[in-house]
Formats: sequence, structure tokens, C-alpha cells
Amino acid sequence: MTVDDTTDLSAGTAALDRAVARDRDPEGGRAVRADDRSHVFHSWSAQGQISPVPVAGAAGSYFWDYEGNRYLDFSSQFVNLNIGHAHPKVVRAIQEQAARLCTIAPHFANDRRGEAARLVAAHAPGDLDKVFFTNGGTEANEHAVRMARLTTGRPKVLSAYRSYHGSTATSMHLTGDPRRWATDTGAAGVAHFFGPYLYRSPFNSTTEQEECERALAHLDLVIRMEGPSTIAAVLLEPVIGTGGVLVPPAGYLAGVRQLCDEYGVLLITDEVMVGFGRTGRWFAVDNWDVVPDLMTFAKGVNSGYVPLGGVLISERVAAEFEHRVYPGGLTYSGHPLACAAAVATIRAMEDEGIVENAARLGAQVLGPGLREIAERHPSVGEVRGLGVMWALELVRDRDSREMLVPYAATPAQAEPLNQVMAACRKRGVWPFANYNRLHVLPPCTTSEEEAREGLAAVDEALTVADSYLT
Repeated sequence: MTVDDTTDLSAGTAALDRAVARDRDPEGGRAVRADDRSHVFHSWSAQGQISPVPVAGAAGSYFWDYEGNRYLDFSSQFVNLNIGHAHPKVVRAIQEQAARLCTIAPHFANDRRGEAARLVAAHAPGDLDKVFFTNGGTEANEHAVRMARLTTGRPKVLSAYRSYHGSTATSMHLTGDPRRWATDTGAAGVAHFFGPYLYRSPFNSTTEQEECERALAHLDLVIRMEGPSTIAAVLLEPVIGTGGVLVPPAGYLAGVRQLCDEYGVLLITDEVMVGFGRTGRWFAVDNWDVVPDLMTFAKGVNSGYVPLGGVLISERVAAEFEHRVYPGGLTYSGHPLACAAAVATIRAMEDEGIVENAARLGAQVLGPGLREIAERHPSVGEVRGLGVMWALELVRDRDSREMLVPYAATPAQAEPLNQVMAACRKRGVWPFANYNRLHVLPPCTTSEEEAREGLAAVDEALTVADSYLT
């Protein structure tokens, strides 16, 4: 597919239909599937229990398979496709960079690397002016924690139970959800705490204010019981991602910042999923005017077109390594192709008002539309979100709040949500599912018409969830 083809595909439904028809090749799809099943080892899966869909192409808010089925991407792939599929400006930037300089070692200066760092820092809050580039979010969290430990001389890091921070050694231990269990040694210098979650409050709160106050009191207690002098950092997602799209109550993040300052603990915010427009702001912390000491990013920085992540570093932490060697590095840190994609992505987001579009879409279409859907479906216990990041909490009973699918569900227990997802896909929309929640996470570039198309499909599919009511 050429850049001109991609531009044409963004023009409308007719162009998309032509592209889907062009790529229809059932026999080719079977060959793709055969290679995948014979040789590809998939993450987070029992290999014999999956059947990945071969994807033939994508443009804008849609992708399609070799059978001619087109899907509205309501998951943004892995919640990283903020600028949509095949954005022509980003595709062109990658092509031009590849023709000029595909790669250069990280110890050289490179124009795209430097420009990408400058643009990322320009949109970051406070004094987060230095960038250490990684290949993705997992490595970003690994290095942020390493920097915090070296800066403070303390070993421990606190993170929330309902969280995901990556799958390498330290980041997996930092993760709070059940994916941690299989590899958790209990010896990684990590302790967990409960964050605010009013719908299923661990503090028996009845209001947002109560939940905020009690969650902060709980974190304060955990810090004191773990020993403030042993804690390097508190690491948290400003808006919890796969853990449930949990938007913190007003005052919570500011309260965490205050506790960190009181005890001399660094604050690390994980913006891997929520950065670059996902919540309707450049970074999620901007919704509450909080400035962390370290901030990690990836995903939306270039919509995953080429792997890239990084750590934004405050003056205090950067100064620690002004005359002290930082003991860490990556062969592909600041890869020119990835950084060229980031520059083009950020420029396009600025020029095309993409962050503003995400905010408007959430406030005027997704939020109101999902709340209307909830009124029609008793299986929806709660709707929550910001920007283009929303979740429907599905229940078997609204009064008891019994989850449609239990926490840490087995494959058999997850079948109700699997059926809801199948109903969505049958109607041409592909959302994101986790335990008892259906997440609505379209690209920041999604149009109002596309969003309403997806909401209509979700509305119909939720009749399946309603059938499981007790």
C-alpha cells in the first residue's frame, strides 16, 4: 500500500470498501493462519486455545481480515493506536527516514531523536525536560524505578493492586493484577496498596470524597508501615488502564503527590496507556495539574507504528546523573525510525487538533452514548471514563453488583464476556475486554459518525450480557 493509497482510504466508506475488497483473499488468510499456528508463540495465551484472526489491512479507525470482514477498532489494538491506522504523515515520515538513515547507535546524536525528545518534553508538565528512550512501556517502567532507587538510595517501590506496568522482571512485580501471580517471587522490593475504586470500594466509602480521603489515609498507613526511609517511589497509573479504566476522584493524585513530598518519596506516573491524548489531554496528569518526578510513556507517542517508549526525567533526578554514570542502556534507545514516527505523530496531533478531538468525543459522544446504553441494559453496573478511554462494568445483578465474570476468571468462567465480544465482532466492532468489563477505546482520530456506529453495535451486543442476569 502506498502513501497515496492510504490518503485515499481515509476519504470515506466507499474507499474503505474498495480496500477491503482488494485485500479479500481467503486462501492467503489460511496461509497466514497456518504459519502463525505452526511457528508464532503468542503472549498471555495458552497456545492451543487461541485462534488469531489474520489481518489483511487497516486504515483510519478500521482494520479488516482476508475474508472481507471490516472491524471498527474500538480497542486501538493494544490501546496504542491513538492516531489511527496508516496515518499518511506518519507513514511518509517512516519511509523518508528509512531512505536516509535507518539506524544509528544511541551514543550518537541524531536529529529525529533530539527532535522527538524536545517535542515530548514540550508537552510534559513541570520540569520533565529530559527523555531516556526505551523500546516500550515495560522497559520505561523498569528504568524509571532504577532511576528512583539510585536517586534516593532506597530499595522499595509501592504500586497499586489494580494495575499493569509490564511483563519484565521488575515491572511484572510492580503489576498488581493476577498476571503477576505466576512469576511473583515476593522478593523484588515491591509492596502493593489499594487505590480508589468507589464502585467496589475497599474502604466501604459511599461518596467520591470519602473514597479519596480513605484511599489516601490507606496509602499513608502503608508508607508508614513499610518504613518511609526504605521507599524510593510510589508508581501509579493516573487513570488505571486494563485494571478497569478507574478515574481517580478529585484530589487523589494531588494527595499522593503531597504524601510523597512529606516522606521524601519520588512519584512515578505510568502514562504508557493514558498519554498522548487518550484521556483528552496530552498526559493524563494534566487533568489534575499534578507533576511527577518521573513519567513513563510509550504506545501513543507514535501509535505503535515503530516500537518506542521512554522516561521523562525531572531536574532533580537528571542532576543525580550529571557526574555519575547511569547504569543502563538499550541498543535501540531512540531508534531513528521510531523517533521519526514520533515526530510526525506529535506534529500531526498538534496540527489536526487530535487531542482536542479526543476530549470532545468523550464529552459529547462516548460518555453520553454509553450512559444511554446503560439505561437500556441492566447488565451494565457502571459507566466510567475520560476522552477516548471508557469502560462498562458488567454485572449479573445491579443491586448486589455480582460481576458478570469473576476476578481472575478461568477460561470457562470468562465465557459470558467472550460471548459479548463475539456479538460485537459479528456487528463489525472490536472493543477490549478484561474480566467483567467491556472497554471502549477508539483512536483519538475517530469521527463522531464512527463512534456512534460503534456504540450502536455495542448496544445490540449487550443483549447477550443481559441474558446472564440472575
